[in-house]
Amino acid sequence: MPDNLKLLIRAGNPLISVETTDEQRALDRIRSVVREMSRPLYEWSMTTGLQRIGEDGVASSVTPGGKAIEALSSIRKNPDTGVYAFKDLGPHCKDAEVHRTMRDLLTLLPSVDGIVFLIDALPVPDEIARFAVRYEIGWPSAEELESVVRKTFKSIRRESLHEVTSNITKRDMEHLVQSLRGLSCTEAERVVSFAIYDDYALNTEDLPRIIEAKRTLLGSTGCLEAIVADVHPEDVGGLENLKSWLNTRRHGFSRKAREYGLESPRGVLMLGVPGSGKSLCAKVVAADWHMPMLRLDPGNLFQKFIGESEGQLRRALKQAEAMAPVVLWIDEIEKAFASASTASADGGLSKRMFGTLLSWMQDHRHPIFIVATANDISALPPELMRKGRFDEVFFVDLPEKSTRSRILAIHLRRRKRNPDDFNLDDLAEAADGFTGSELEQAVVSAMFAAFSANEEVDNGHVLDAIRSTQPLSRLMSEHIADLREWARHRCIRAD
Repeated sequence: MPDNLKLLIRAGNPLISVETTDEQRALDRIRSVVREMSRPLYEWSMTTGLQRIGEDGVASSVTPGGKAIEALSSIRKNPDTGVYAFKDLGPHCKDAEVHRTMRDLLTLLPSVDGIVFLIDALPVPDEIARFAVRYEIGWPSAEELESVVRKTFKSIRRESLHEVTSNITKRDMEHLVQSLRGLSCTEAERVVSFAIYDDYALNTEDLPRIIEAKRTLLGSTGCLEAIVADVHPEDVGGLENLKSWLNTRRHGFSRKAREYGLESPRGVLMLGVPGSGKSLCAKVVAADWHMPMLRLDPGNLFQKFIGESEGQLRRALKQAEAMAPVVLWIDEIEKAFASASTASADGGLSKRMFGTLLSWMQDHRHPIFIVATANDISALPPELMRKGRFDEVFFVDLPEKSTRSRILAIHLRRRKRNPDDFNLDDLAEAADGFTGSELEQAVVSAMFAAFSANEEVDNGHVLDAIRSTQPLSRLMSEHIADLREWARHRCIRAD
């Protein structure tokens, strides 16, 4: 990265735009390159005015006023072969006088080998952006983030009145650094400080806390939603093949896996009956692998103006890259892309968006694990299901009797009831054809019935709730039969 910045300066680009919220890191990088090139450095902001930065880092005032036009006029009158770093100059460029002076400088500076950097948190206005070369500072590397963690820990231990301890191993540090990816150095420092000050220690117990702090800090934008993954593999009954597959790959994002020659896992596509536990499995992956989780709702991608829908998808994927490592859950993927394989009346929008997604899935190298769920993918283009897009395609079928018994036990235990007080075999037999969500609702209905009658819930209440329910497997028996037939030779059974 620094070498690219040096090339941009040597190439004589008079205006370079750096769009970032990590202002200090951008300044540090510019200062390092300028110092290496032995060039004068000037910095401006509304609060400090234009200052010259000495080799020792000491600033001396050039224009005491904070007005942009004063600083720009001063440079125009006395141009230097230096580098000028302007903080948040973008909004001022809408002013006609500032804009004209900037245009004059762009003509003048190349003759004296001068460069202007625009460091802005927001996009530079079009009035000036078209004259600028864009420089991407990128997100902090793993080495930078590890340095932030160590410096933050040492600083707190040195300044705190309490004893501050740490017992994290090399692998723990790697997981911690991976969890911080997508944050600026300043944000990472705050998150790590929060975790340390909570118990005056830095250990493995802090990983979930750091993931939650990161999720809260970044929030969500557009059609991406940050999801709390608060479930564990034991909360899912059955799906043993899928659990085993995921467990084999749970360390696939580690440095050790890369050194071994493995690429990071890319993701899974899960087809199944609605309510069979596909969404729950997506949350299990995030919780078990200690990774934040983002949900992409394809239904929110479509906008009314031409080009906006593709822009929504690109912004969503860019945010996922910024938060990596992350589990990206694409819920009901057929909503957005089913018509991509057939003639449709959307003007080719589905095909364009599908092509954007496929290209990204093929080319991205970020630690992102995709979990796509679908209730019917028979209409989806076959390109989506070939190896390389997803690592595997699983079919989640209706649970067998033994699995239904385990699911009932899970939901009874979650509601503070002892499963041993119920005849689970009889209940599972009566619930033939029920999905996991239907079994849960049977337990809930039974508890409401017992509560309203001022009784303790028992086997009879649950049995009555099961018998009064018409499961989806009966209401949509033809559709489910077709789904099973389609998946028979195309998917791996999850259970």
